[in-house]
Amino acid sequence: MTKGPSYGFDTLQVHAGARPDPTTGARQTPIYQSTAFVFRDADHAAALFNLQEVGYIYSRLTNPTVAVLQERIATLEGGAGAVCCSSGHAAQIMALFPLMGPGRNVVVSTRLYGGTVTQFSQTIQRFGWSANFVDFDDESAIRRAINDDTRAVFCESIANPGGYISDLEEIAKIADQAGVPLIVDNTTATPYLCRPFEYGASLVVHSTTKYLTGNGTVTGGCVVDSGKFDWSASDKFPSLSKPEPAYHGLKFHETFGELAFTFHGIAIGLRDLGMTMNPQAAHYTLLGIETLSLRMKRHVENAEVIAAALEKHDAVERVTYAGLPSSPYKKRAQKICPKGAGGLFTIALKGGYRACVKFVESLEIFSHVANLGDCRSLVIHSASTTHRQLSEEQQTAAGAAPEVVRISIGIEDAEDLLSDLKQALEKAKV
Repeated sequence: MTKGPSYGFDTLQVHAGARPDPTTGARQTPIYQSTAFVFRDADHAAALFNLQEVGYIYSRLTNPTVAVLQERIATLEGGAGAVCCSSGHAAQIMALFPLMGPGRNVVVSTRLYGGTVTQFSQTIQRFGWSANFVDFDDESAIRRAINDDTRAVFCESIANPGGYISDLEEIAKIADQAGVPLIVDNTTATPYLCRPFEYGASLVVHSTTKYLTGNGTVTGGCVVDSGKFDWSASDKFPSLSKPEPAYHGLKFHETFGELAFTFHGIAIGLRDLGMTMNPQAAHYTLLGIETLSLRMKRHVENAEVIAAALEKHDAVERVTYAGLPSSPYKKRAQKICPKGAGGLFTIALKGGYRACVKFVESLEIFSHVANLGDCRSLVIHSASTTHRQLSEEQQTAAGAAPEVVRISIGIEDAEDLLSDLKQALEKAKV
């Protein structure tokens, strides 16, 4: 369909990027389960490999099913283009890859998913990159952490696991003043609740595994480019502004303009890193996105009811949900996420670590899994699982202290969920 400002979110989540199959007339996007695609002739093949023409070569690079998903996510986020890949972690590396180099760093929030903390504090060092972790509620700390070698600023819109809300507008101003892009992980919010580009972000990443797919079937990731960052404004980003030897001196930003980052992600990132999304995964995610707004409304409605009830429970020390009137992030949530603060939050139990373990093991409807954003309600004790590799100090900074349990509220009946939580809390007191 043709993109246009007259289309609302609910329409775009069903139609953006999708067209009836020209050969069969199939209305649902087919799964193009093909490794390679036939060239019309030798000139056509050469034009594709020279980036002179857009088309399909090999599914590590481009695939028609994945292309529909890329266009749909880019449209919902209000971006210029997107590149899908194999997981959310892959998306983070894909986002940094064109920007970084040996000796360069990224300034990141301490409030991140535990796997991201490990990836940024440990794994990226093998590329010669580093990360400076700071509390993103302290704007002066962000400014101090940025130096001449900084190439990006990174945070989550709604932080996992605590549901904290990042002040994207202010963080984007700091990044802009430093001449570097703000990268926002929008997994927990989704573009239905938050559109980071509207607050000045340059790039958005997603673990499509979570709310976008919404059914716990496939892993995937996506990098979305706003198309607004000037990659040629300085010499900080030579991969995008300088001649690329692999393409006979082509300059991505000069040649592709607002789509420079997207083309680089495909032509260099997927070509050489190979973190490809398979077409069947793209198909499942497309199906999930068709109901995204409906699901997110229910996630929020349930989370508001359940968080308010748990806040009053005598076994609960605190609840971190930003949608609560008592939350210090309530006002910020109304600004950054006007449709709701999401379906993710944590509770701290008065009984500490052992009570958390007993609580998790006593739940019946909630599934104990290392995932979030499913239609089903999920729970995990982060300190013993997703954030286990971190020190206790890092766990606390990330919102995953030993006495904390992460809760991902699904779309079941709120009364049933609350009843299950209460019976487990009673058992955890023993």
